[in-house]
Amino acid sequence: MSKYKCIIFDCDGVLIDSESIAIGVLVDMANELGANMIFKESLVELKGKSFNSCVALISELSDKSIPDDFEKDYRARTFETFKKEIQPIKGIKEVLESLSLPFCTASSGPENKIRLNLEVTGLLPFFGDNIFSCYTIQKWKPDPDVFLWAARTMGFKPKECLVVEDSISGVKAAKSGGFDVFGYTEHDYKNELEGFATKTFNNMNGLLNMIHSSKG
Repeated sequence: MSKYKCIIFDCDGVLIDSESIAIGVLVDMANELGANMIFKESLVELKGKSFNSCVALISELSDKSIPDDFEKDYRARTFETFKKEIQPIKGIKEVLESLSLPFCTASSGPENKIRLNLEVTGLLPFFGDNIFSCYTIQKWKPDPDVFLWAARTMGFKPKECLVVEDSISGVKAAKSGGFDVFGYTEHDYKNELEGFATKTFNNMNGLLNMIHSSKG
């Protein structure tokens, strides 16, 4: 029997393959302001960062004030692109179908974005109302509050939960909140998670065995 009683999944990069899409839109908008960002470099630099952190970097690179409607425009552009291109992470649907423990998702994105992407990829029915957004509490990773809120609402203590993350900020958030965290490394471009997360894995096919073989 697994030591864990609840699984908390990050959303972007763990449930849905969205980060390259979102960063691509952000880079396009940044370059319209004269930031001269390169997509491949930005994919590494911006991965797992909060939107506000990304905007601060764009402002610095472009040496311009960011327009007031920048986030509204960004959300509109990404939502349209998500509807056309978003895909679930390979193997995650099979994990969710087979998982016998309670689970939820805790993400840095706005709840309407989380719900849209889960709906488009066919994953929303697995989660229902078990969706926790940093925007709701206005605290972003690496602050652990979104994970603490999720665990508390699901009815478990941090030590009873496992967080599944793909970014260094998410792993830091989980660890600082007292959670074990498995790092999904398929898109860990800087090789940051190995040795920092409780365990790491690069293929969803192995996640269930890792969960069930974890003993207290």
